[in-house]
Amino acid sequence: MLASLRRIFALIRKEVLAVLQDARTRNMLLLQPVLQCLLFGYAATLDVNNVPYAVLDRDLTTASSALLAKLDGSGLFHRVANLTQTAQMKPLIDNQKALIAIQIDPDFQRQLSAGQQAAVQVIADGRNSNTADAALGYVGSAVESFNVDWRSDHGLPQPPIQVIMRAWYSPNLETRWNLIPALVGTLTLMSTLMLSALAVAREREEGTFDQLLVTPFRPVEIMVGKAIPAMMIGTVQATSALLVAQLWFRIPFAGSYPTLYVGLILFLLAAVGIGLFVSSIAATMQQAMLYAFVTIMPFTLLSGLTTPISSMPQVLQDFTLINPLRYAIDLVHRVYLQGAGIDQLVPDLWPMAIIAAVTLTGAAWMFRNRTE
Repeated sequence: MLASLRRIFALIRKEVLAVLQDARTRNMLLLQPVLQCLLFGYAATLDVNNVPYAVLDRDLTTASSALLAKLDGSGLFHRVANLTQTAQMKPLIDNQKALIAIQIDPDFQRQLSAGQQAAVQVIADGRNSNTADAALGYVGSAVESFNVDWRSDHGLPQPPIQVIMRAWYSPNLETRWNLIPALVGTLTLMSTLMLSALAVAREREEGTFDQLLVTPFRPVEIMVGKAIPAMMIGTVQATSALLVAQLWFRIPFAGSYPTLYVGLILFLLAAVGIGLFVSSIAATMQQAMLYAFVTIMPFTLLSGLTTPISSMPQVLQDFTLINPLRYAIDLVHRVYLQGAGIDQLVPDLWPMAIIAAVTLTGAAWMFRNRTE
C-alpha cells in the first residue's frame, strides 16, 4: 500500500513538473484566473450607467425643462442631441449614437396646467433588449420622480405624465431577438479560432510538420490550406445558427443575405488570422487549446453580447476596438434586425479587415521564421 502511494505521488509530481517547467504554460495558468476574475468583475455587468439619448422638445417650457432635468441630473443619462425634427431620430438610433429618443409634444405644459395627462414618447433601440429594457426602466423612474413633484406642487389626484414606450427592431423586447442572432458570430468565433489554433500545433505534435516542410508547398500555401477549411466550417456553423433563428425561433430577417455573408467572411478571416497566430507560437496542442481558450473568453466578455460596452471602464472599451467579435455582433444585429445595407456597415467592416490583415500577416511571419 505504501509503495503504491509512493508511485502515485511520483507520477503526480512528474505531471505537475511537466506543466510548470514550461514558462509560457506556467504563466498562463497563474495569470488566467486573475485576468478572468478582473474581466468578469468589470465587464460582465448588466448595469447600464451611461445612456446616450436624444430629445425632441416641441414644448420648450418650464415643465418640459424640469422633466429633462430629472434625466440629466440622474447621472445615468447623457444627452447627445437636441433635435428639431422627428426624422432626425432614426439615424441617431440606427448608428447607435443614441440608445433612446424622447419626444415631448407642443402642448405638454398646457395639458399639465389644465390637470390633464400629458404623453411623452420614448423610443428605444431594441437590438440589445437587456440594455433597452434597463434604459426604459431608468426613464420610468425619472418620470415617476417628476410626477411626484408635480402632484405635490399642484395637488393633482393622478400622475400628470403618461409615458408611451416603443422599441425599434424588437417590438416586444424579447431577449432571444438579441441573443440568437448574436450567437451567429459568437459560436462561429469559438469553433473557427479553435480549429485554426490547433491546425499547425497538431502537425508539430504528431510529427508530420517536418514532412510537410519537405513537400513542394511554400509556407504561405500551407497557411492558406490551413485557413480555408476552418473558414468553410465556420460558414456552415453560421448558416446553421441562422436557420435555427429563422425556422425554429421565427425571428424575422430584415436584411440581405449577401450583405450578411460579406461581413461574415471578413469576420472569419479575422478569426482565422488570430487562430493561426496562436498556432504559430504554440509548441503543442495543449498550449494551443489553452491560448485559444484564454483568447476566446475575453473576446466574448468584451463583445457587447450581454453587457453594454458603454458601461465598461474606459480601458476595456479601448480594448474592444481590437476585438473582431464586437464588430461581428453589431453587424449581425444591424443586418438581421435593422435591415442595414453594405454602406451602413462600413464602421464594422473596415476594423475587421484591418484585424484580419494584421493577424494573418503576423501569423505568416511567425510561421516563416519558425520554419527557417
